[in-house]
Amino acid sequence: MKPLFKGKHFITLEEWTKPEIDKLLEVSKDLKKKFYNNEDTTYLKNKNAFLMFFEQSTRTRNSMEAGLAQMGGHAIFLDTSKMQLSHGESAKDTAVILSSYGHGIACRNCFWGVGNRFLREMAANSTVPIMNLQCDLFHPMQGLADLMTIQEVFKETKRLKVSIIWAYATTHKKPISVPLTQVLLFPRYGMDVTIAYPEGYDLPEWVFEKARKNALENGGSFKITHNMEEAFKDADVVIPKNWGSWVTNQSDAVVDDLLESYKSWKCTEEMIALASPNVKYMHALPADRGNEVEDSVIDGIHSIVYQEAENRLHTAKAVMAMTMGDK
Repeated sequence: MKPLFKGKHFITLEEWTKPEIDKLLEVSKDLKKKFYNNEDTTYLKNKNAFLMFFEQSTRTRNSMEAGLAQMGGHAIFLDTSKMQLSHGESAKDTAVILSSYGHGIACRNCFWGVGNRFLREMAANSTVPIMNLQCDLFHPMQGLADLMTIQEVFKETKRLKVSIIWAYATTHKKPISVPLTQVLLFPRYGMDVTIAYPEGYDLPEWVFEKARKNALENGGSFKITHNMEEAFKDADVVIPKNWGSWVTNQSDAVVDDLLESYKSWKCTEEMIALASPNVKYMHALPADRGNEVEDSVIDGIHSIVYQEAENRLHTAKAVMAMTMGDK
């Protein structure tokens, strides 16, 4: 498998052209087929990558570790609280040293106003690809897996009605990176994208401007509503997921009066009934069951969350194979 993008950083899909993303998806689907057929995929034999995590992870960490092992390489998990970063070492020094030890660096840093800048500083000083495992603004690994899943389920993405909907949750104040990534990516594939959220849970205005541009250039559409029912109505795909009020309120508080005033923003059977009869329910997981979504929905016939989660493995492998490989 020829590493067409050797050394290319994977920080946001906005910095990858559609043909490049299409190639990643093509490789992802090939790797998934080979995984099912138990075929050899040791494209990264004797390669290693450092996985730096400032936050908790299930799918992201394990898809990267399992994926690299399946390709003959080795992943080194780094809890950043146990690194000299916790004593003030710079992103630059960390990147220079780690890139001299291996073949790739992947990092999750979701601290608001910090995460993306940290990744950019590492990328500016690394001799190997930097892979974004989620920052305060982007989650390209999730976006790629979401797009792969939609393409598997639907024959055509053009004019597909996809609604990204804020939902009530109390587990933690979640980053805006998942909806932001989806809002920018899906219009590039001709989808009719709606984002719905209550007042106070805005994404940055530049995101909406870019989403409109992406839609205009690719035959899709983009609209904003503050009406949850409107977003569910006739949708082919619904993605009801919580995100924090980071743009309007930088407090770390998980539960506040604004959040509590929108408890009704929940994915229920009643809301699903407003959508297309064959609507698909997606979520990046973990879902705040009982708050974001009813069990009967996430465990029901419309849900494709486990297919979506599985595809995190195959897309992660594609990113690593295409950016870290030799031949």
